[in-house]
Amino acid sequence: MRKTYKLVLLFVIVSMVGLTPELKAQRPMHEIHSMLIFNFIKYIDWPEATKSGDFIIAVYGDDDVFQQLNTFYSNRPIKGQNAKIINAGSISEINSAHVVYVAEKKSNDFESLQTKFNGKPTLIITDRSGLGKKGSCINFKEVGGKLKFEINQASFDSNKLKISSQLVSMGIMI
Repeated sequence: MRKTYKLVLLFVIVSMVGLTPELKAQRPMHEIHSMLIFNFIKYIDWPEATKSGDFIIAVYGDDDVFQQLNTFYSNRPIKGQNAKIINAGSISEINSAHVVYVAEKKSNDFESLQTKFNGKPTLIITDRSGLGKKGSCINFKEVGGKLKFEINQASFDSNKLKISSQLVSMGIMI
């Protein structure tokens, strides 16, 4: 049963990532990003020390992604923890988080965010070309008119996060 559930989730992620421009026009990008963020989490393991208290997802720079995540996921447990979605107006408002999503319009602050969370068990997800190579764990990228995502294994390792081989097989390794 559990294996079937994982295969269904994997199918959903693959189908979302390969969206054509026509399908993307039918579904706003903030909805796609929100669904992918939530599904990425299912394929990542955090260290044991982070598995108590709230599971915190911080959204920096995109009110629509925050609203989407908050509406659909704030009342659902994530990894056995209560979900807490934060809409951060600045990097200083993010003290600790399991996940930080940095919208494209705030990507100029990436280096400050990376310095703050370097070596901490935080999944950093970005949406700007080049940030995957600069140290984002996962970076959204458009390739040939399709939404894809880059995976930086070195960032996962330095942040003490383990990524499933299933998710690795769907991403672009950098």
